[in-house]
Amino acid sequence: MILETAAIAIGSVIATKALEKTTEKVTEVLLDKTGQFLVTLKKQSPHTVAAIEKAPDQPLDYGKAVLEVQLAAEANPEVAQAVEELALLTENNPPSNWAEILREIKASVEKSQQPYPSTFIQNIEKAINAAQTQTIDQRGSTFNI
Repeated sequence: MILETAAIAIGSVIATKALEKTTEKVTEVLLDKTGQFLVTLKKQSPHTVAAIEKAPDQPLDYGKAVLEVQLAAEANPEVAQAVEELALLTENNPPSNWAEILREIKASVEKSQQPYPSTFIQNIEKAINAAQTQTIDQRGSTFNI
């Protein structure tokens, strides 16, 4: 499991929660996968899910959350599968606020005390660029990390 996949899964939850509070529609499939991810992760890491569920109302330490999701996925194949499925769905059908959420994750990780590989930041930047392109060009651009 790579850090980027964990970051995408967490970002998906935050993006979905933020859109639920607006008049924008979020696809049922994305809502379902988000819920499945949280239920599965809660079995392995309930404190991480509690922190994620409080966002965006309370700030989330994305750097810490990404590492915790990665550790949970490495320890539990069910969590790994849920993370992968949610990340893939989000990559192929990004929510309208996706670039904004990815920028928040990138900023948080850059401020984190944890060392992250430079490739992680580069891949998040690629995902941000792809998300911005997706917002402008709705023909179905996707990004691959």
